[in-house]
Amino acid sequence: MRQALSEANRAAVHGDVPVGAVVVHNGEVIATACNEREQRSDPTAHAEILALRSAAQHLSTWRLDDCTLYVTLEPCTMCAGAIVNARVAVVVFGAADLKAGAMGSLYNVAADPRLNHEPKVRHGVLGVECATVLEEFFRERR
Repeated sequence: MRQALSEANRAAVHGDVPVGAVVVHNGEVIATACNEREQRSDPTAHAEILALRSAAQHLSTWRLDDCTLYVTLEPCTMCAGAIVNARVAVVVFGAADLKAGAMGSLYNVAADPRLNHEPKVRHGVLGVECATVLEEFFRERR
């Protein structure tokens, strides 16, 4: 999660909401990313999506069933859907997102038995640190 926090700080440098993501496969970091929506003018350029794309390319498969995704903020519905579709085994996130979180806070896409995959979810890992990065980012913009 510390590496995901470093990625989050990179996002803030270019004006994006500071969210970072890291994908680990067999104990090895295979992908890292930060939010790049502002930088790319792309509404889908969330840290999770970019990290999943990079991990899939690294493994030469879209199935990430042996991977763990670490992300500083609870994934939104778009990212939760991508996580389920990619068959990510485990999702670990820091700060809960009470306004848009889709892995337990507002929705719980990961635990919907109607979907074809249910990743394990662990929340609150370095949650205070992850939330602080976001709070400081938005405080500076108000």
